[in-house]
Parts: sequence; structure tokens; C-alpha cells
Amino acid sequence: MNLLLDTHVLLWWLDDPAVLAQQARSTMTEPNNRVIVSIASVWEIAIKKALGKLEAPDDLEAMIEDAGFELMPIAFPHAWAIKDLPHYHDDPFDRLLVAQAKVEGLTLITRDERLKQYGIRIIEA
Repeated sequence: MNLLLDTHVLLWWLDDPAVLAQQARSTMTEPNNRVIVSIASVWEIAIKKALGKLEAPDDLEAMIEDAGFELMPIAFPHAWAIKDLPHYHDDPFDRLLVAQAKVEGLTLITRDERLKQYGIRIIEA
């Protein structure tokens, strides 16, 4: 299974994985599953860290790599797919994650209930 982490899921995993639901943790650690972090999440974290709204590690990239997660760039089809999404959610980062999940056929791990409205595969965080 190919998994895409919502930004809060990535931060919880790096800080305290026990905050995540058991199913999310076991799915993320299943050796046959790919765990993917979008550059959109890195961008969101960087903005919030710069504004003083979020504590995040300075060595975020190394921590993502050490966790065995893959980084996924933002490609044209991801950004372009946003135009076709219903406006259930206002957050541009979450909308981009939904678009990436749709375009790439990924399962999103999230605790954001509003994202379920998009009809993508979700695992509750």
C-alpha cells in the first residue's frame, strides 16, 4: 500500500507516535508499505515554523529519511488537479495533499474529518 501522510501525522510520528491510532502506526510500519511525505507538508511546516506557530526540528529532512519515509515533489498534475476538487476544505496544503492522493492513487493518513468528503482512501490517524 502507498501511504501519504498528512502534515500533523508526520509531526506526531516524529514527536510521539503513540498519539496516532494503532491502525495508522501498524500500517506505517508494515514493511511492504511505502510511506510518503509530500513536499507540500515540508512547505507548510517551514511557513509555520518561521511564523513561530509551530515547533519543528531543524533537521526535518534527516528525520524523514531516518524514518524510512520517501519525499514526493509537487508536480504539475498535482497542482492542476486542485481545480477539479469540490471546495470542502479551505486549507491549500490539505487540498494539495488530496490532489496528490487522487492523482497518485495514495491512501492518506489523517485525522482531518473534512478530507473524507473527497472520496479518497483514508486511514484514521
